[in-house]
Amino acid sequence: MAQLLHRGLLAEGYIYPKEDRAVRDLLRRRSRLVQQHTANLLAIQNLFARDRGRSLNANEVKRLTPETVPRLLPDPNQALAVQATLLPMRGLEAAIDLLGREALAQVRLRPAYRHLLSVSGIGQVLGLTIMLETGPIERFAAAGHYASYCRCVGSERLSNGKRKGRGNTKNGNKYLAWAYVEAANFAVRYNAIINRYYQRKRAKSNGVIATKTVAHKLARACYHILREGTDFDVAKAFA
Repeated sequence: MAQLLHRGLLAEGYIYPKEDRAVRDLLRRRSRLVQQHTANLLAIQNLFARDRGRSLNANEVKRLTPETVPRLLPDPNQALAVQATLLPMRGLEAAIDLLGREALAQVRLRPAYRHLLSVSGIGQVLGLTIMLETGPIERFAAAGHYASYCRCVGSERLSNGKRKGRGNTKNGNKYLAWAYVEAANFAVRYNAIINRYYQRKRAKSNGVIATKTVAHKLARACYHILREGTDFDVAKAFA
């Protein structure tokens, strides 16, 4: 191993700076709470869809209160199930807000990472998550390496157009993968150019693959933004 290291043939791991680990772990905890909150929200939507034949959208679910649920669901057991799900949801919302505010108060985007805020779908919390999980962008030799680390690249082995196997899809950073998928969902919602790109991809495949494709584009764009110190150009990224 010493000989391989001396010849530059042994890959070295990145040791994260100790002073930033606590804040990074704070944002990791926040991302887990966001996923739990989403799971509870989807459970309520599914219950309404089964009982009423029409699901509530996310904003309607967030406006629900224990007092209004019995008027929407006459069955007392179903109403109780929704009320019991609303209780942890409210607690998760408070915890998510608290962790986000604490992280923003303790750390600021470094100069090289301030350009991330120009990317469609990336706000302060996602920008901090990407900054703390990425570390020095110089440790990635190319945009493809960074996109692979963010789990935004497929891992299929093809021969003559036929699938012959899959690689390890768990390699990379799952928190960066989550951050870029979150950014992709916001970008599709609020950026017309990215939405048109998403719709073209969705017509050829499905919504999950189309969202992952947008996340891949954003990851590659962020790599170049961080390397070159420029703002986001949607025309270049989604031409």
